[in-house]
Amino acid sequence: MGLYFDYLIIALYLIGVTVAGMFIGKRQKDAQDYFLGGRTMSWWSVGFSIVASETSTLTFISIPGLAYKSNMHFLQVAIGYFIGRLLVSVIFIPAYYKGNLETAYDFLGKRFGLSLRKFTSTVFITTRVLASGVRLFATAIPVHIITGWDYPTCIIIIGGFTLLYTYVGGLKAVVAMDVIQLFIYLAGAAVAMGIILNHLPGGWSDVVRYATVNGNKFEIFNWTTGTGWYDFFCSPYTLLGGLVGGTFLTMASHGTDQLLVQRLLGCKNKRDSQKALMLDASFIVLQFAFFLILGLCLYAFYQGKPYLEMGFKSSDEIFPRFIIDYLPHGLSGLVIAGVLASAMGSLSSSISSLASSTYLDLFKLRSNKGASEKSALYWPKLFTLLWGVILIGGAMLFTDTKNPVIELGLKIASFTSGSLLGVFFLGLLSKRVQQRDAFIGFIVGIIVMISVLYNTKIDFTWHTLIGSFTTIACGIISSFIFSLSNKEN
Repeated sequence: MGLYFDYLIIALYLIGVTVAGMFIGKRQKDAQDYFLGGRTMSWWSVGFSIVASETSTLTFISIPGLAYKSNMHFLQVAIGYFIGRLLVSVIFIPAYYKGNLETAYDFLGKRFGLSLRKFTSTVFITTRVLASGVRLFATAIPVHIITGWDYPTCIIIIGGFTLLYTYVGGLKAVVAMDVIQLFIYLAGAAVAMGIILNHLPGGWSDVVRYATVNGNKFEIFNWTTGTGWYDFFCSPYTLLGGLVGGTFLTMASHGTDQLLVQRLLGCKNKRDSQKALMLDASFIVLQFAFFLILGLCLYAFYQGKPYLEMGFKSSDEIFPRFIIDYLPHGLSGLVIAGVLASAMGSLSSSISSLASSTYLDLFKLRSNKGASEKSALYWPKLFTLLWGVILIGGAMLFTDTKNPVIELGLKIASFTSGSLLGVFFLGLLSKRVQQRDAFIGFIVGIIVMISVLYNTKIDFTWHTLIGSFTTIACGIISSFIFSLSNKEN
């Protein structure tokens, strides 16, 4: 009976958010309403939406597991995230609001030309499809563990309901549901933490005791540098690696990725966009700290036992298993709804950003400006439906979590983000650089990152930095070479 109560909560959640999303965003007149919310969205809703968009089920599950098996060094990266968002609000957002931009890549089109806009948008679409398909499949893993449903069922449920309200409601529905889903998954995690602390005889003091008995798992800053320069770049959670890596990762994701820039462009003005991003910056650090502490609570709950000795294949299984084994029915349904919420918030953002970039950057028909409301929304909704089906279908192709395509998809996203960031910096910081130079820098940056990924052990926190600096350097060098050549001629 209790299990059916959990299923009832999950069903009410899925139906509730879908109907609410469809209702909130049902009145769109054109593509700007559909993809940018008519540029009328409140800054606080956009800020919370960004948090939900970048928080996948992997974060919900993996971050507690990371603290369980190690410590809180990951928070160094989160602090870098804050710094990166601050730089985006100061450097990128003012540039975006100088023109009536529709997408992140519209800026490159106005600065360098339409060819580069289409090229960078195509790169975004390619990498986003791979990353989002992988993420949707990975999202199904904890849902499968918790519910016992098979992978296709998990993917169809998550993808189907998310696509429905995204298709009908556009960005307004996505943002509104993101805000609701953010607090649902945080409430679910908070309930789990409360039950753990209530179960421990000493409460919080037991958490402190277990976290400090063999070293200090509360340690945030890692001052070690390794035995040499190569070891230093192969360690992701050193102080410098975390801060610098987190900063550049964020500048790439929040400054050049349509997934998140789309929301920032939907604010009423530049000031609101900056406020939204800084709300996200502050909240994301607190959120990561919360999930890391949840991991330490789980460590105390299981009395510091290594997760491998408990039969877990990875630390990612610790929190889902706790939900199954120890949460009472009803509360476990709430936490499962939280897992679904984090998944749906991320997926809806991917679908909307793919559709907006495809339509606005590649296929927009300027002759349709005076079209009727129905025809003006035909292509935007068609692309939304198309990408939703592609992502769901792509995720269904994965049957093994060790499939090398997963690793390939994540690597592709890694080696393109730095080059994209570098091209944006070339457009922002140098008037000498032309479209030809930006293309050269971009391509060389990708080639260098392929070499780094497949021939070195340099860790992910340095990838964006390497790719962006290579692109910037090659773009500037190219501009000097061609300018000298033109003078000689």
